[in-house]
Amino acid sequence: MKIQFDLKLILLAAVLCGFVACSDKNKDNGGVDEIPDTETGDVTIYVTTSNRAQDFKKHAVDFSEKSNMSPTTIKLEPNTRYQTMDGFGAAVTGSTCYNLMQMTAENRTKFLKETFSPTEGMGQSYIRISIGCSDFSLSEYTCCDVPGIENFGLTSEENDYVIPIIKEILAINPDIKILGSPWTSPRWMKVNNLTDLQPFNSWTSGQLNPAHYADYATYFVKWIQAFNAQGINIYSVTPQNEPLNRGNSASLFMGWEEQLEFVKNNLVPALKAASLNTKIYLFDHNYNYDNMADQNDYPVKIYDAGIDDELVAGAAYHNYGGDKSELLDIHGKYPEKELIFTETSIGTWNDGRNLEVRLIDDMREVALGTVNNWCRGVIVWNLMLDSERGPNREGGCQTCYGAVDIDRSNYSTITRNSHYYIIGHLSSVVKPGAVRIGTSGFADGGFYMSAFENTDGTYAVVLLNSNTASKLITLDDGSHHFSYEVPAKSVISYRWKK
Repeated sequence: MKIQFDLKLILLAAVLCGFVACSDKNKDNGGVDEIPDTETGDVTIYVTTSNRAQDFKKHAVDFSEKSNMSPTTIKLEPNTRYQTMDGFGAAVTGSTCYNLMQMTAENRTKFLKETFSPTEGMGQSYIRISIGCSDFSLSEYTCCDVPGIENFGLTSEENDYVIPIIKEILAINPDIKILGSPWTSPRWMKVNNLTDLQPFNSWTSGQLNPAHYADYATYFVKWIQAFNAQGINIYSVTPQNEPLNRGNSASLFMGWEEQLEFVKNNLVPALKAASLNTKIYLFDHNYNYDNMADQNDYPVKIYDAGIDDELVAGAAYHNYGGDKSELLDIHGKYPEKELIFTETSIGTWNDGRNLEVRLIDDMREVALGTVNNWCRGVIVWNLMLDSERGPNREGGCQTCYGAVDIDRSNYSTITRNSHYYIIGHLSSVVKPGAVRIGTSGFADGGFYMSAFENTDGTYAVVLLNSNTASKLITLDDGSHHFSYEVPAKSVISYRWKK
């Protein structure tokens, strides 16, 4: 009898403890319990923690049946609408393609599906390739190194590496968007400056000879057509990568007045004459215009001077100088013009392989920072480099890491870095054509977020918790709500049907 009595006391105590625990939880979270984590449910969730305890781990939860009084509720405001999204991805450089081609076909397909498949992977949807060489190519070259535009032709780097890889990507994701950017014109088109107009036979620096503006426009047309002939559609181009940077291993200086003349009177007419509707994004360089006062507001100066509104979609930016607030300034001056973010790097200088350091900063500044400042697309530099930060060339970046790095000793072991995760957390839930929407409610200095409405009737939210503590966050779209414990120092992406 004593044993039975003690057992009853133990059971009663357990019930009372459970009641108190439940009551405390309801009190802390407005009556909303955390929904158990399951394999399938109403809401698909991806989580990456900076300590890699969760490595883009997939979860699911169900909608709550309870009324929502949680003080940590983020409420979606779908009537507040911002920009339409084009996509997210990385640069598929010559070096990237070389490394991918060293993998076994099976391993390469597995990685490309993980990266680009909308159904089996992250669904990355926008890539950048170089028109001719970049500083991450296997050699210095353009597609017309013999003087005379009639000598245009794709090279072995395109034919043996870049085009085969892009075809494999398109087989996985046929809707991938491709942006092309030149690092330099053919050297025979260059002059030392626009006053002396002396030939400048160098891969680095120089300016485009006005006498060859028409030839260079034809170069773009022939390059786009050559890729089209391979079944590869070029969605957009920029007239020049980093036009204010004379020092890159392949480079060409192109001030805003030169770009205005080239684009307005040469590139646009040439594309239209060839019946090409490829979008043009101006500038493609840093927020601070490399501290050149006469180049400040570079794209705005071109818009002010008058430019074709049919093909010139907007401007592209990098973050190697200045602050992302420049995007807001440009949008405020020309809100009808588009913005995209096309390059950022990690490397030895910013502890690029340390996810504890980079995941939070890169998500805040690059991914969410640019999207929340009106960018329609976000592209990072170099999808894949090897464990020796290459292949790279003298004069190019010797200290860069890729979004992923592959072990050069076996071309199978892959290290995924911050840029891979920040793009994946966007592309996995935010699909091309989605519209960024507003949010209200819970706000905390350590939390950053973007919310979207996809064209398929789903909502998406990407959330960064930069704090050292986890927090139970509730999302509410007006029809459904659910809660999930957001880990400390993590990025979390959600997607659910309205």
